[in-house]
Amino acid sequence: MAVYTDVSDKDLADLARAYDMGDLLSCKGIAEGVENSNFLLRTTTASFILTLYEKRVDSKDLPFFLGLMEHLAGRGIPCPTPVKTRAGDTLTTIAGRPAALITFLDGVSVKLAGPRHCLGLGETLAKMHLAARDFAGVRKNTLSVGDWRGVFERARDGAETVRPGLTRDIGSELDRLEKDWPAGLPQGVIHADLFPDNVFFLNDRLSGIIDFYFACQDAFAYDIAICLNAWCFERDGSFNITKARALLSAYETVRRLEDAEYEALPLLARGAAMRFFVTRLYDWLNTPPGALVKPKDPLEYVRRLQFHRDVKTSREYGLDR
Repeated sequence: MAVYTDVSDKDLADLARAYDMGDLLSCKGIAEGVENSNFLLRTTTASFILTLYEKRVDSKDLPFFLGLMEHLAGRGIPCPTPVKTRAGDTLTTIAGRPAALITFLDGVSVKLAGPRHCLGLGETLAKMHLAARDFAGVRKNTLSVGDWRGVFERARDGAETVRPGLTRDIGSELDRLEKDWPAGLPQGVIHADLFPDNVFFLNDRLSGIIDFYFACQDAFAYDIAICLNAWCFERDGSFNITKARALLSAYETVRRLEDAEYEALPLLARGAAMRFFVTRLYDWLNTPPGALVKPKDPLEYVRRLQFHRDVKTSREYGLDR
């Protein structure tokens, strides 16, 4: 979440007329994240999140994202629900941007996740994968292995300013990932961006999952690999096998990994690290001035990629078979 587009008093007045939301009490921009403009609205009836979708989000995908949230919420997954306008629409336009109003979830994102948080994450991730099996929407992953090189090429001119030798190293790794990327793994709808700032907790109990704007069809195990990268490394860059074991074992209490998924985890984790490196690199070099957001260090994911290169089997992630 972030703020790229401001909303005026007139925009807010138009919004209040479009929704049965009560009288507006406050509107505050939310600084976290990098994709869309987000605001916390408090009204006389409830609190809501207003999201303005920026140019990086394809408006054609919005019915998929909003429909998925509605579907998952209806099956007991703790996620926001889109609010319909008085005319019955989940999408509107604010400040010249496609926009949606969604319900507010209680809870906080943790700054330093522990094994208990990873237990809740693993269990809920598996439940989400199963709950989305009968969702009718379809969306291709536009940031999969075949797309990473294109993102990197758009940032290539600045890569050497981030770290000398980066262009050569990343090019070689992309060659390997494109050649060996696993096929035929169990697939369905995945979140594809389940970082700690997209998960809420209340007293160590997972209370909500947000920000479904990368959700797509892809391998379930790739979603797990993203979580291994996002949740199981410490601030000093070390890998915490206790947290990884908690995440994987909790996932398997709901949905057991097939042997091919288990064996593919090291390569999938390398790919997940690459995916977030190339997009972070692009954002690092291209975040517009004045945006209420701080781009994240891309080299953090280079170091994680280097760790996964040295992993020989999935047992090194803590789940022994």
